[in-house]
Amino acid sequence: MKKSLVAAALVLSLTAPSCLGPDNLYRSVHNWNAELSDQDWVNEVVFLGMIIIPVYQFAWLGDVVILNTIDYWTGKDTIKDPGPFPGFKRKDV
Repeated sequence: MKKSLVAAALVLSLTAPSCLGPDNLYRSVHNWNAELSDQDWVNEVVFLGMIIIPVYQFAWLGDVVILNTIDYWTGKDTIKDPGPFPGFKRKDV
């Protein structure tokens, strides 16, 4: 079992181009959540739900392992750039 994990890590490290990609899938999910509702509590509940059901984690992992690698080797974006993060609005109380 231990040898299998080491072999898998070695193969992954040799096949990944070791570049920092744009992480467009993760940023798209993040931007979608920020713009979901005008109510901050709705965005927070959705955010927590997407952390518990690992949507953010799988989006990031898909970016790192698959999409950024494809982008690197083909030179084309697989997912359109979502643009800058719209940010969450802080309400002064």
